[in-house]
Amino acid sequence: MEIYKGLEKILPKDIIYYNESMKKHTTMKVGGPAKCLVVPTNIEQIKSILKYSKDNDILTYVIGNGSNIIVDDSGIDGLVIKISNKFSDISVNGNFIKALAGASMPLVSQTAKNNCLSGFEFACGIPGTIGGGTKMNAGAYGSEMANIINKVTYLDDELNIKEIYNKDCDFSYRHSIFRDNKNFVILEVEFKLTEDKIENIENKMKEFREARINKQPLDYPNSGSIFKRPEGYFVGKLVQDAGLRGKTIGGAQVSTKHTGFIVNIGNATCSDIKNLIKFIQDTVYEKFSVKLETEVEFIGGNKK
Repeated sequence: MEIYKGLEKILPKDIIYYNESMKKHTTMKVGGPAKCLVVPTNIEQIKSILKYSKDNDILTYVIGNGSNIIVDDSGIDGLVIKISNKFSDISVNGNFIKALAGASMPLVSQTAKNNCLSGFEFACGIPGTIGGGTKMNAGAYGSEMANIINKVTYLDDELNIKEIYNKDCDFSYRHSIFRDNKNFVILEVEFKLTEDKIENIENKMKEFREARINKQPLDYPNSGSIFKRPEGYFVGKLVQDAGLRGKTIGGAQVSTKHTGFIVNIGNATCSDIKNLIKFIQDTVYEKFSVKLETEVEFIGGNKK
């Protein structure tokens, strides 16, 4: 633990947390403690933390709201940098919106609407941050981040601040250059949107919100869609047709409302979720010869 205490020499103590339960920092509400979790408020702090972890060979994870990660039951034998609402400024300039990586996607969507800017409606209910959404090219209702991102500002491996434009981000389905380069840390994203009447934007957002409420299991902790969509298929239908609606292992259950989701119905563990995922994958492959790949990311496990 002494190695983490060294952070107190370069950071305010009130942004450092020791043996912090990761259940508090993920939407699935599972996972053991992180040895140290830091919630930075500016770029210099982020750079200082990353330099310290690099100099001291500390295993480090960067997360946002934890809406697409599941933490191991044993926790994280390392450092977690949580870039969220303490690093979340948003600004508007004409058709462009800039948002720091910790800004919530719904809040940026609302900001766009308030400024009569269209294109961000699809994200009004996605419970992630701009950084996380950009990294995984989050999408919904036929749109995705790649459609509206102009450029991304990030820290590279050497902690230099770089800018990269959309065409060089290697966006594809639930993928970007930032998933391949684990040491890149997104700082800010600039979006290019189009002008529209506020009522048109509001109507779209209302439609998407209602669809989400009606179709998704919002009453239980979850991590959104567990699997990537296989080409030519819908995950929910495959799982449903495999007879797995409501299948439960421990505290993890295939949602009875949307079979593309796994929900925590009460004190689920990471092991419960992993076992249920494998059961789904094996059953779907056995019945339909379709391989399901996970969209969520598993982190921790006390190893590099």
